[in-house]
Amino acid sequence: MKRIVFLFTLTFGILISCTREDPRPNFLFILVDDLGWTDLGSYGSEFYETPNVDKLSENGVVFNDAYASCPVCSPTRASIMTGKYPARLNITDWIPGNDPHNRKLIGPVDKHQLPLEETTLAEALKNEGYATFFAGKWHLGDTGYFPVDQGFDINKGGHHMGQPPGGYYSPYNNPVLEDGPEGEYLTDRLTTETLGFIRQNKDQPFLACLAFYTVHTPIQASKKHIEYYKDKQALPEFKGGPGLVDEHEASTRTRQSDPAYASMVHSMDENVGRIIDYLDESGLLENTYIIFTSDNGGLSTVRKGYTAPTSVRPLRAGKGWCYEGGIRVPLIISGPGIDHSTSDEPVSSIDFYPTILDMAGIDSWQDRDIDGLSLNPVLKGQNLDRKAIFWHYPHYHGSTWTPGAAIRAGDWKLVEFYDYEKTELYNLAEDIGETRDLSEEYPGKLRELKDLLRKMQEETGALFPEKNPAYGK
Repeated sequence: MKRIVFLFTLTFGILISCTREDPRPNFLFILVDDLGWTDLGSYGSEFYETPNVDKLSENGVVFNDAYASCPVCSPTRASIMTGKYPARLNITDWIPGNDPHNRKLIGPVDKHQLPLEETTLAEALKNEGYATFFAGKWHLGDTGYFPVDQGFDINKGGHHMGQPPGGYYSPYNNPVLEDGPEGEYLTDRLTTETLGFIRQNKDQPFLACLAFYTVHTPIQASKKHIEYYKDKQALPEFKGGPGLVDEHEASTRTRQSDPAYASMVHSMDENVGRIIDYLDESGLLENTYIIFTSDNGGLSTVRKGYTAPTSVRPLRAGKGWCYEGGIRVPLIISGPGIDHSTSDEPVSSIDFYPTILDMAGIDSWQDRDIDGLSLNPVLKGQNLDRKAIFWHYPHYHGSTWTPGAAIRAGDWKLVEFYDYEKTELYNLAEDIGETRDLSEEYPGKLRELKDLLRKMQEETGALFPEKNPAYGK
């Protein structure tokens, strides 16, 4: 009997998917805010539980060396929408940023909105007949620069702020999201809105961008899951505190044991499962590409005297830093014709734009001045012809990062600090935690990467900080 039911369900789903006149694929892009590289079970977490995302990873390509294009949110989000490096867009800090004027350097003046003249991912797909939808965190400009001004037909919750203004429980105090019933959790609500859009547009190709506000601060537990993780925290293997270590002027958490943060991760995973279940039941899953990732590294490094909510060990530092902990993120891509595998190919959020358009059969992106590469060869087990990936973050950050940049070429990585006037060199294949600076042992490799970094910065028009004439006076 179970076999008969399964066959009926499968056949019914195929019939539904075959009734749509337009065979082009759908796209579900899931962006989690501040999700760390090791915040998923499939990426090594033992404290957080993410069965739905783990299942997604079992049916797609899991990237071990995926990167956000910046260690903070707005620049990465801009790169996803355009396929360009943040430096080329001159959006190099979270919007509006917080450049102090009492430090050694003054950060460059960057843009506080994604320019309307950019052809966004949503506009490129909408021009080809796709229905487009955005829910959650936007953080790419104020009124006049919202998602509906950048190619999205519908916007639920995306505005200028980088965190939920009213917190995670209704009332949300969000200018583009109506309040729900008292006690409604924002992560649930954004998922419900996304499901509503998919149901209404199942008969045409669509792009649904679900940009969760979670797990960004404020850390407000999911009441549905918090008691479970409080009990789990009491288990012997999770006792012992956060395990803080020094990182320059900051402290880095080395153990995952925060029950409130864990409950937020669990809620995110639960809601990802809701969407996947619907896609499966409706027959849409077999024609839908799903991209799941984060906008920067996990919040594991903060000013001394405070404790960050998560750990991304074995990576060094976290959000705000150009060490691996601030830029390496989880990435899973699944969909038609994609088999399960893992990839060690270094990829970046600049690659999503050409990848999605390539999957949709749209080649106009090849005529645009973009920096990303289509990941479709990687999804088929091939390598990319790319020499390096770089990060340009010329601003001070609350995590105590000082202006600097980084570049990765092969297994080698250079991290440059403008304020400290020093440059570090690491071999990630041998030292993923960036614990051994090899700059004195390999001066030739240091010069090579530094020259390549300068070339990429010049090609993208990167702006640099300037010396503060009032510093020390």
